[in-house]
Amino acid sequence: MTATLIDGKAFAAGLRQRIAAEVAAMRDRGITPGLAVVLVGEDPASQVYVRSKGKQTAEVGMNSYEHKLPTDTAEADLLALIKRLNDDPDVNGILVQLPLPGHMNEAAVINAIDPAKDVDGFHILNVGLLATGQKSMVPCTPLGCLMMLRDHLGSLSGKRAVVVGRSNIVGKPMAQLLLRDSATVTIAHSRTQDLPALCREADILVAAVGRAHFVKGDWIKPGATVIDVGINRTDDGLVGDVDFAAAREVAGAITPVPGGVGPMTIACLLANTLTATARVNGLPDPEGLTP
Repeated sequence: MTATLIDGKAFAAGLRQRIAAEVAAMRDRGITPGLAVVLVGEDPASQVYVRSKGKQTAEVGMNSYEHKLPTDTAEADLLALIKRLNDDPDVNGILVQLPLPGHMNEAAVINAIDPAKDVDGFHILNVGLLATGQKSMVPCTPLGCLMMLRDHLGSLSGKRAVVVGRSNIVGKPMAQLLLRDSATVTIAHSRTQDLPALCREADILVAAVGRAHFVKGDWIKPGATVIDVGINRTDDGLVGDVDFAAAREVAGAITPVPGGVGPMTIACLLANTLTATARVNGLPDPEGLTP
């Protein structure tokens, strides 16, 4: 068996086309979604990511606002900028690029963002709303994973899902989204006993631990759908958390790295900005862009 490749790059391109059409319809009504991205410091990877976000934001017809601050910016100054963006009616989405410099309190900065403009879905209010099954802003990477799973599998109801990783950014919200779709969900982590045996029970296996080739091919249930969230830089280039070559011989479907989950993250950031714009203007959520 050779697994079907779940092409995140192609899926994201199609998603951006849908978003661009929705943005065009909004603009006809005099509404232009606006996304503000704040970068503190000179981290090269973050700079590349922010440039890509700005480019894709403009390509779908949204307004892009970039704020680049030096590494030694005082936390109070960053909070003051966030307040201005919260109060700006032209800004519908706010994203503060992480990680922040060590002298800043990350939680305080995230929770200073207006929850309605929190397109990363990290504000404590959005975390609580998601956990209790209410309307919220949803973290972009798990949202992208959910979209691809639904597209490939259809209904997730009753399927056994194992999420390897318990981060606030991916693992925990991913589990909540799978629960919403009536999957039976287990979160695994560094202290899970007999992790390989647990993974072999999964119809859906989501790997999000940040360790190259951590999940081995013989951990995978034959025919399972594998979502590899990991992006690890090695001497051989970018690789995922799953041993792709071995896993592809066992799984039914798998996301590659690169070209799987990664492209979906920015596309879902744009989707969240569109959703936030619709909600503040009293419009229905755009179809298919929310859980």
